[in-house]
Amino acid sequence: MLTGNSGISTFKGEERALRADRLGMSGLLLSVVAASAPLMVVAGVMPTTYGVMGIVGQPLLFVILGVVLLLFSVGYAEMSRHVHNAGAFYAYIARGLGGTAGAAASLVALVSYSAMQFAVFGLFGFEISGLFQTYLDITVAWWIPAVLGVLAVGALGWLKIDVNAKVLGVLLLIEIALVVIFDIAAIGSPAKEGLSLHAFDPSTLSGAGLGTALCFCIASFVGFEQSPVYAEETSRPQVVVARVTFLAVTFVAVFFAISSWALSVAAGPSQIVEESQKQGPGLLFGLSESIIGATFTDVLHVLYVTGMFACLLSFHNVVARYAFAMGREGLLPSAFGRTNPNSGAPAFGSLLQTLVSLGFVVAFAVTDGSAAADHDPTAPVLKLFTWFGNVGALGVIVLLATASFAVIGYFVRRGALRTQAPRIAASALAGIALVVIAVYAVKDFDVLVAGDGSAVSWVLPGIIGAAVVGGLVYGAVLRATRPEVHARIGLGNEAFRIEQARETAGTDAETAAS
Repeated sequence: MLTGNSGISTFKGEERALRADRLGMSGLLLSVVAASAPLMVVAGVMPTTYGVMGIVGQPLLFVILGVVLLLFSVGYAEMSRHVHNAGAFYAYIARGLGGTAGAAASLVALVSYSAMQFAVFGLFGFEISGLFQTYLDITVAWWIPAVLGVLAVGALGWLKIDVNAKVLGVLLLIEIALVVIFDIAAIGSPAKEGLSLHAFDPSTLSGAGLGTALCFCIASFVGFEQSPVYAEETSRPQVVVARVTFLAVTFVAVFFAISSWALSVAAGPSQIVEESQKQGPGLLFGLSESIIGATFTDVLHVLYVTGMFACLLSFHNVVARYAFAMGREGLLPSAFGRTNPNSGAPAFGSLLQTLVSLGFVVAFAVTDGSAAADHDPTAPVLKLFTWFGNVGALGVIVLLATASFAVIGYFVRRGALRTQAPRIAASALAGIALVVIAVYAVKDFDVLVAGDGSAVSWVLPGIIGAAVVGGLVYGAVLRATRPEVHARIGLGNEAFRIEQARETAGTDAETAAS
């Protein structure tokens, strides 16, 4: 009887726990940097930030944000030593600010990362469509490769994350190498203005688009904060997660500051905004072809696509793990808290994300008239990618700011104010800075819709606002009606083990009595 119960409990435990020791430090680092998609940022995000927001000082923004996020990482990394939960952001927030705040954070995380994935699907479909037109002279609507991308990512979501990391890690390293080659070539062949450092001048940060530029640039860092999501699947999470977090932030800040500066040098600081408006995502490839040659540029195009695919897969895996953590703790139906028995991946969370992504891409294509002959061919970039990329980035900024204050709450609650004082101070500074960034981002959202006073300028940030309010209401309802579920928010597998121990103890007592 005891053996049978023990076996059942173990089986259930394996279903409700992600498979451990599947990722080392290198695999985890590649997984989180893949979400940053270096080539996609250089080719897609940077020209958009230069052109749409009109901010020449983009390299300086990366430096500033790098400092802010390093401050944030001081407390965030310390939290990773104490809390191991695939819910990451919302688990930390629940531990520091309470279950209701954790419930709100879980919904904001789902909405934010999903929005960013939807955005990248738009750019992915647009780029694949362009490649077919350029190299095969075949016209393909952007939503067709986007839908195929959704299905491919969904299928890989069922496989082991370490297999994905190995395959995509090699492509990621090649992608980084190609960007470095371009940076060196661009700096070595500057425009007529020469090797100018004008982009690092603080005066270049003036303009109505500063808030959205901050939002887009901080989106380029997204990935570094995902390392705790995989804590349950890593070896030595107390050490590995913290190291990967610092390495990822440092790498992204330095890499993107140099690359955005190289773009401005190659085009010329006085021309970078105008050229970005004219060429959009084609800016990098046009500069590359003129400086290095057509063959290198063709390879760059291919790696641009694989980099986006790596980014899509990374976002998919993160959302699936958030859904898994929420299902395990009762915030979503319990089915989402089950893993694939063959791969150990969060099966139902992966399936949910695939279906939602598929529905969103199809809905956007229909409502935007993508199937019509007179549709705007740039809509997947200027609307889907730009709009929803910023929505997702705003949500991440809100989560970062809230997590900063949650770190303070966590250590203060445990009477560690003196021993954790440096980390608490760093978290406070980061939290204040991130709140300021969030305010600027919301204020400047109308830049995304050309400042025409459209309702879209408040509807878009309103998506994150609705997620916050909805999550808080949901958390309050759980606290009043299902206090046992509310008490488990943020505890992850720890809550399940406590529940399992109680069940085993009860069974033992019944057996002894009989």
